[in-house]
Amino acid sequence: MTLLDCTVVNCTYNRDKSCKRNDITVIGKDARMSSETCCGSFAPKGCGCGVNSAALAHKDTHVDCEAQECIYNESRKCSAKHIGISGGHADKVQETECGSFVCQ
Repeated sequence: MTLLDCTVVNCTYNRDKSCKRNDITVIGKDARMSSETCCGSFAPKGCGCGVNSAALAHKDTHVDCEAQECIYNESRKCSAKHIGISGGHADKVQETECGSFVCQ
């Protein structure tokens, strides 16, 4: 599992810069830089996604990765020990990114 920090404050799964999901997917199959990646698991606050507000925030998260050129992508799984998802006040998936993406 990967240690995940998230600054996407508008995501329904974000609590205290941590992701409440147990797993996320980083998308951007042909990405060559982090701005070409996105958190495919992003859901805007108020989306009615049924998140249990009593759930504990998770720091360790399973990260599926579609970014084929990232050095951390090993068989579509992120091998980085620590990543950061950024996007501040994003309103849609395309406004997020994997800040830890490193092109081979």
